[in-house]
Amino acid sequence: MSLDSSQPNCRRFDGQIAIVTGGAQGIGKATAIRLAAEGATVLIADRAEPEAQAVADLITASSGQASVVSTDLETWEGAEAVVKTAVERYGRVDVAVHNVGGTIWAKPFHLYPIDQIEKEIQRSLWPTLWCCRAVIPQMIEQQSGSIVNVGSVATRGINRVPYSAAKGGVAATTVCLAMELAEYNIRVNCVAPGGVDGGERAVARNKGLADYDQVDADGIKGVMDQTFRDTPMGRMGTPDELAAAIAYMASPDAGYVTGEVMHCSGGGAGIR
Repeated sequence: MSLDSSQPNCRRFDGQIAIVTGGAQGIGKATAIRLAAEGATVLIADRAEPEAQAVADLITASSGQASVVSTDLETWEGAEAVVKTAVERYGRVDVAVHNVGGTIWAKPFHLYPIDQIEKEIQRSLWPTLWCCRAVIPQMIEQQSGSIVNVGSVATRGINRVPYSAAKGGVAATTVCLAMELAEYNIRVNCVAPGGVDGGERAVARNKGLADYDQVDADGIKGVMDQTFRDTPMGRMGTPDELAAAIAYMASPDAGYVTGEVMHCSGGGAGIR
């Protein structure tokens, strides 16, 4: 992937500072590259520091501007550190894309052990909540900003109830914050992906987990079967396609759009 892969036709983010969380791989990586290609200076926040640095190096090698902060976004301290770093390095935050999250296990809800339920919520809800809470005061001070949270059509699906609940929380957070923050010229939107073919992950979500077993393997097969059944376009999306949707929502082109959940999912839909 290079800065040219998304083929942006304009520079909507010239002079803007953008945070992209989970930017080391997949949708986050494609989004960081897309925003940089359109002129943004991008701060990539990810605890997979070598992989995040590789993305930043790719951007700078193509005459873009990017740097990395390594932090754990499942904690308030980690989210606060990202915003502090952005302000210290660049003076402001114009765009914040909150992308951290992802299913770890997959099975009918009654088969989830309690600790797995807690870990799914920890992975896929708290990073967005913490990051929103951290960046909002800076954007209020500026009287401007655009937040794009990454949700999921898993809010209408099977075998991932804890993850689905987390992503439902992301959607609800988006709508409520949009209502609270409109008076400050801050827009808050959500892009909800369907199935996305991100290739091999730089950091596997469930690799080496002793409690990821055949039940989960069967559960994820059920998820995939349902995804293809309920996706009219009959295929997976690509990270670049999601990055394009996120870039639109973050950009001035969506200047009169706030509180929306955009399903970028080949026609599949979750609960709005």
